[in-house]
Amino acid sequence: MRLYPSCMPIFRFSCLAAFLVASSVSADAQAPPESSQKPPQPVDSNLPRAQPPDASDGDTITLRTIVPNIFKDQGRIYWAYPKALAHGHQLLPTIAFVAATGALIAADQYESPYFRRTTTFHRFNTGLSGTNTSLLIAGVPVAAYVVGLIKKDTYAQRTALWTAEAVADSEVTAEVLKLVTRRARPESIRPNGNFGDTWTDSLTVTGGSFPSGHTIAAFSVATVMSRRYGRDHKWVPFVAYGLAATVGFSRVTLSAHNVSDVFVGAGLGYAISRFLVLGHHH
Repeated sequence: MRLYPSCMPIFRFSCLAAFLVASSVSADAQAPPESSQKPPQPVDSNLPRAQPPDASDGDTITLRTIVPNIFKDQGRIYWAYPKALAHGHQLLPTIAFVAATGALIAADQYESPYFRRTTTFHRFNTGLSGTNTSLLIAGVPVAAYVVGLIKKDTYAQRTALWTAEAVADSEVTAEVLKLVTRRARPESIRPNGNFGDTWTDSLTVTGGSFPSGHTIAAFSVATVMSRRYGRDHKWVPFVAYGLAATVGFSRVTLSAHNVSDVFVGAGLGYAISRFLVLGHHH
């Protein structure tokens, strides 16, 4: 069966969302009840580790602790993670992620021109503009925090704060990568221009395309919500990751990003939120 250019990114985003939902649901289903869990074994404190959805409740998070947490998280990203790689930890998933990214980068020059020229997604793009998706992403933790205050639900309040920390960590990482790569956005390239040579060609220092900031934030929110509520409400991961994948796809149809930009944003948002923000707070 032949997949047309407009179908290929949809297929890839669907596969990515399905994988993340499946991994979240299966991890939650396999997590034993708290009363039956064995005492944790000693592990390297520098290595990020996954926890059940409510494991982060072992730590108290407040508005005052978010900023210090973010600084600590950045140290883990730029120091502890490379150190772990040097000792042979997380090599296979890292290699797989880099290989998939490389393959998608090679394919960008064939897919991005289609979205740069087509008007097929005009109505879709109008509804999911950059402003609208930003409001949607920011609205989730804000709504969770307000509802938590009204209902005196500390679990919801902490979830909102974990989400804010995850988004901040992810966005800092995204901005660093944009500064380093300075990849030109598809929208800045002429429809018949060269989409294969876009690195270090960004019109502004901070306006790079790699990775997608909207996507990394959307998947950060989706991951925290799925991990915190997915065990008791099985529909949460499907809705959360489905919406996040839709946001990512909209960044491609708007020609704001290439497919590889969105893929990397989704992967980093998921990994930072699950293994770093929720993983080390125990």
